Amino acid sequence: MAGGITDTGELYSPYVGLVYMFNLIVGTGALTMPKAFATAGWLVSLVLLMFLGFMSYMTTTFVVEAMAAANAQLRWKRMEKRKEDDEDEDSSSGVSDTDVLLQDGYERAETRPILSVQRRGSPNIFEITERVEMGQMASMFFNKVGVNLFYFCIIIYLYGDLAIYAAAVPVSLMQVTCSATGNHSCSVGDGTKYNDTDKCWGPIRRIDAYRLYLAAFTLLLGPFTFFNVQKTKYLQIMTSLMRWIAFILMIILALIRISRGQAEGHPSMAQLSGIHNLFGVCVYSFMCQHSLPSLITPISKKKHVNKLVLLDYILILAFYSLLSFTAIYCFRNDTLMDMYTLNFTNCEIINVAFIRYFLGLFPVFTISTNFPIIAVTLRNNWKTLFHREGGTYPWVVDRIVFPAITLIPPVLVAFCTHDLESLVGITGAYAGNGIQYLIPAFLAYCSRKDTQLVFGSGTVNKHLSPFRHTFWIVFVLIWGFSCFVFVTANIVLSESKL
Repeated sequence: MAGGITDTGELYSPYVGLVYMFNLIVGTGALTMPKAFATAGWLVSLVLLMFLGFMSYMTTTFVVEAMAAANAQLRWKRMEKRKEDDEDEDSSSGVSDTDVLLQDGYERAETRPILSVQRRGSPNIFEITERVEMGQMASMFFNKVGVNLFYFCIIIYLYGDLAIYAAAVPVSLMQVTCSATGNHSCSVGDGTKYNDTDKCWGPIRRIDAYRLYLAAFTLLLGPFTFFNVQKTKYLQIMTSLMRWIAFILMIILALIRISRGQAEGHPSMAQLSGIHNLFGVCVYSFMCQHSLPSLITPISKKKHVNKLVLLDYILILAFYSLLSFTAIYCFRNDTLMDMYTLNFTNCEIINVAFIRYFLGLFPVFTISTNFPIIAVTLRNNWKTLFHREGGTYPWVVDRIVFPAITLIPPVLVAFCTHDLESLVGITGAYAGNGIQYLIPAFLAYCSRKDTQLVFGSGTVNKHLSPFRHTFWIVFVLIWGFSCFVFVTANIVLSESKL
């Protein structure tokens, strides 16, 4: 995720890229959005969702611009390297004065970069053909402190991701299996509130069942952290298909209940106390900046890539709105679950057992396939952060220590809490804020400075963001830092009232 330059992979059309980006963005965060909508009020939620969608689109164009600048610099360095090699060859073989003069004239032409080359119809130097990951861009454009801060931010975000996943699977299993036994049958989504100390099976409490499932989840999937895991094409297709079947089913079932006059929801317009959680959930739900290099680079025609991304954001905004509004009008605020799928495990909502269990266990299937991949990504980022040029890690550090520090912290967090809304909110509000706003803004600013330094002020990046004025970068930075302060103050004030 935050590595270096990698293979571009098989090319695909812009519209296939649109589908891939849609699938990447719409994930686990969407399942916690209905509850966040209900706690913040529908009007505040809609306004904030639209604004944060716009901000995420803006920073996405910043990352695309930085990718183009990184590709240009790599091409320029290769040209300089070739020139040096040619000079070495010429110096090693005897050349006449005329050859030297001709070569000197050639070099002067070459050092007036690329603009003249581009005019003769060669590929644009800013064409995005190499996949340069965010970590490599940070190394190219940031100083040492900036690079370390980048890795710190992405590592914290990945820890949050793993903690959310480690909690979501046991929560779903606990809710479904505890409600399928004894007196709780079909009662997950009926508004009944259970405490962690309530009985699940016999003497086993619900919290005990949750921790048993967490232990089983860790034992089954944790070992993958110690090896390399690659996401296969067919696994991606299967999880995407399951996700869309689940989302469409939930929207249709909620619309059917509303159309039959069975809607129970009466959402308020605004509740300021719920804004900090909604902010984190929305940031988390629009997160894609860290994966843009692997999404954008294989697109065959990138001329209108910013328009394509804009269309994607409009579709995602419409989808999130539809999912959340059907949820808050279909269910009462106090019955909406942290994981929205669990609201459909009640017999009154749907009497087909297979659909109930499919929706209830849907997070188990999809999250279980993603957990090892994210764990390996986090482990590799730890290795990159501490890597020194030419150095290698001892076997124990490489194979035991790094996987252990990857796996243990998120499992401990999940052991201590299964409040998914708070986990998603905090991950999005802090680490997500850094990745989605601050890092892209700094990348755009630093890459523009470097581009002017290397190629001259007259050179124009063909993938320059539509938000090219420095005002937008300053605005994003002020917004990002303000959000840190606002969310922290809100959490402190909320805790002090308890």
